[in-house]
Amino acid sequence: MDLFVKKLPDTEFGVMKVVWDNTPPVTTTMIMEQLGAERGWPVPALITMLTRLSEKGFVYSEKKGKMRYYYPLIKKSDYIEFITKDFMTKYHSDSFTSFYSTYYDVRMISDEALDAFVAWVKRRRGEFRRYHSDQ
Repeated sequence: MDLFVKKLPDTEFGVMKVVWDNTPPVTTTMIMEQLGAERGWPVPALITMLTRLSEKGFVYSEKKGKMRYYYPLIKKSDYIEFITKDFMTKYHSDSFTSFYSTYYDVRMISDEALDAFVAWVKRRRGEFRRYHSDQ
């Protein structure tokens, strides 16, 4: 993953979600249909955002005739990994206990969701042990 990735503003992240969620290439028209109308953006505002995303290295664009086509340069999973690590380090000192404690204390998570997380941790722990016992 590119070490120079920066956190995107919410509007640019919204555009990237559309780019990531569609099979490349993506056109301005496709993005306007899926996002622009909902947000009330004029086409020039979307083009400005796409230009910024290109300058930041998130998308590559090419013009064919009158249409401009956009291709993601950074995978969604890489960006989510980066932003999650940044959030966990900045706000929770890389502590899942801190994160879940905060989440639970402000009633943002139900007991059922917490139980599902505990079950996930147990499964992952078992996978980790099996993987390391094979080596």
